[in-house]
Amino acid sequence: MSDKNSLIQPDRGQKATAIHLVSKDTFPAFAKGLNAAQRAALAAQKFEGDGYAYAIVPDGDHWFVVSGVANPDDLSSWCMAKLAEVLPAGTYRREGGEPGKAMFGWLSGQYSFDRYRSDPKEEGPRILLTKSVKAIDAVLAEAAATELVRDLVNTPAEDMGPAELETTAHQIAKQYRAEIHVTKGDALEREFPMVHMVGRAASRSHAPRMIEIECGDPKHPRVAIVGKGVCFDSGGLDIKPSAGMLLMKKDMGGAAHAIALAQLIMGAGLPVRLHMLVPAVENAVAGNAFRPGDVLRSRAGISVEIGNTDAEGRLVLGDALAKASESSPELIIDFATLTGAARGALGPDLPALMTRQDATAEALLAAGIENDDPAWRLPLHKPYAEWLKSDIADINNSHTNGFAGASVAGLFLDRFVGEGIDWAHFDTFAWRPVSKPGRPKGGEALGLRASWAMLQGRYT
Repeated sequence: MSDKNSLIQPDRGQKATAIHLVSKDTFPAFAKGLNAAQRAALAAQKFEGDGYAYAIVPDGDHWFVVSGVANPDDLSSWCMAKLAEVLPAGTYRREGGEPGKAMFGWLSGQYSFDRYRSDPKEEGPRILLTKSVKAIDAVLAEAAATELVRDLVNTPAEDMGPAELETTAHQIAKQYRAEIHVTKGDALEREFPMVHMVGRAASRSHAPRMIEIECGDPKHPRVAIVGKGVCFDSGGLDIKPSAGMLLMKKDMGGAAHAIALAQLIMGAGLPVRLHMLVPAVENAVAGNAFRPGDVLRSRAGISVEIGNTDAEGRLVLGDALAKASESSPELIIDFATLTGAARGALGPDLPALMTRQDATAEALLAAGIENDDPAWRLPLHKPYAEWLKSDIADINNSHTNGFAGASVAGLFLDRFVGEGIDWAHFDTFAWRPVSKPGRPKGGEALGLRASWAMLQGRYT
């Protein structure tokens, strides 16, 4: 992405190319106001007002843009995103109204991940003007958080292991003068035994750790944000097929969401006492890898029989959720690329949301719809918990009947959240398999903006 702080600027009447937004219904009336040459230009480009379609129209010595949207009076985040991708570098202004939510898509549409390219594209910035000056900082912050998620997820596992997640957390903690604490080595084995066991087979450079950030006035409501940081998931001894490993650099997508949400909370000075926790591991194969049939100790004192080493994310989250619960937070939100079952049910675009309280689910779902970051609620159906029974331990980490995989994983996590704590769990894909305007193929923030909007509504 170009310097994001320059892509949205206050409109002070400076010279800019006009963008006219029309729908299929309003386009005929708009076209009547044009001269014959301009109508001919639209016809030559076969523009009829369809969504995401656009046309360049001559206007004396210059030109303007016409673009189709669903409803010019109710813009979505994405309706101007394609323009940000395809228009020439320059400064633009929406005619007849403000860009509103479309400012986010304008920023998001200019994102690119070119860290490994020898010839990165240099197309120059496309700047959008707005008179809503007070909205600029907020949309820049959301775009920066989304970019952070994308960058972290897109980076290959060799360059984005537990140590690199720790480095990112240190940078953000330093920026906002937050406290940071990292537990690893012998202390990790004592304090977070499941995190240690899942990650102990990785190389020394990718050694497991628990990363914690705390920030804010201790008198404010305590909010914990937890993210699954499995930086690569081979499946362990229950090894994945090669096709199943191709995207496993993204298995730390939950951690990326947690770090980005923490950045938003601290950057805005939200009046909460933030506690962010990221258990960072690589689920590798080696002689000391944990095994099917092993029984793991946990921080919560719950013994866990291993039915499948590829159900490792819930193990590291269990220790993190237990630690978060010890401080009796008012709310815990966790993010995890947890189950294929959620993707089978909801596809890549919709995170599965599970909560203990209906009001929390309703607030998150409404915030998602309002901010074009939708989720879909799945149940924490208590009777399914019996499928996690173990003959020799308190609980098994995997069930075998193949039913309700996302909900059963949620019920496993529920065992490690303190009694009476308001808790929300996002099973997110953190990846976009096909590009859409403003949403390139690759790492993606899904559930981030919904959570941020809900937190702002709840604590401001």
